[in-house]
Amino acid sequence: MGSNMAEARYVILEARGVLNIDGPDARTFLQGLISNDINKVSPARAVYATFLTPQGRFVHDFFIVEIEGALFFDCEKARLDDLKRRLGMFKLRSKAEIADASAGFTVAAVIGADARALGLGAEAGQARPWEGGAVFVDPRLAAAGLRALLPRDRAAKILEQAGFEPGEFADYERLRISLGLPDGSRDMPVEKAILLENGLDELNGIDWNKGCYLGQELTARTKHRGLVRKRVLPVAIDGPIPAPGTAVMVGDKEAGEMLSAIDGVGLAMLRLEFLGEAKEAEGAFTAAGARLTPKKPDWAAF
Repeated sequence: MGSNMAEARYVILEARGVLNIDGPDARTFLQGLISNDINKVSPARAVYATFLTPQGRFVHDFFIVEIEGALFFDCEKARLDDLKRRLGMFKLRSKAEIADASAGFTVAAVIGADARALGLGAEAGQARPWEGGAVFVDPRLAAAGLRALLPRDRAAKILEQAGFEPGEFADYERLRISLGLPDGSRDMPVEKAILLENGLDELNGIDWNKGCYLGQELTARTKHRGLVRKRVLPVAIDGPIPAPGTAVMVGDKEAGEMLSAIDGVGLAMLRLEFLGEAKEAEGAFTAAGARLTPKKPDWAAF
């Protein structure tokens, strides 16, 4: 992240909701369900995690922070009720309450800011309480900036008093896509996507040492058998932006499909076998009349 505060902008992420999970058994029942270690979460640390099918396929992803002893999930607003329902199915007699906290809290991204401006270091996931909520370095990748859960009625005022100018959602979207970060169900098909194909290992979404959780066996098998054949990659787009789901071609062969895109940059799920072939001819990847140039992110390990 740059250190020039003049470039620092905040973006209220209207598509995000907030789920609150509280009670003495909250961590215990969550630990057997999510892909990351819930015990890592503290007032000083946030995590990124997922909820999977028993077959290890993506269902939900979320950021988890602790505020005044309770756990808060920064999740997809449109699918919050589904996440609440699925978690509730496993709660059984656990002493834990699951509630939609979106009316009281809002989620914001802060980009172009030095984390030290808010008393944080540069490490992904570092967090601290802030103005009745919490602020944290994006747990996936520090280059993605900061995220904040703040009281809804004061969020904009808090952010502006901290020195941040209002930004546009497109500002955040360009950064996210250029870094190669998938955005929940927009980029990861529900009950189909595999975490390792979407980079969630390198993006700190999986704890390999925590023990069993829903979908753990299949996720571990994918890693240890080297079964990843496709990856989500950022692509530069020369031409009209292809719609999500548009086939990506190399010659007459289907090599993948387009995901989200904006302003000449996009994400695409590409078969790795075609990356070498495409290097031999500039613009070998095409989608609906546009040329695509993939770029492997610095954080990706393949």
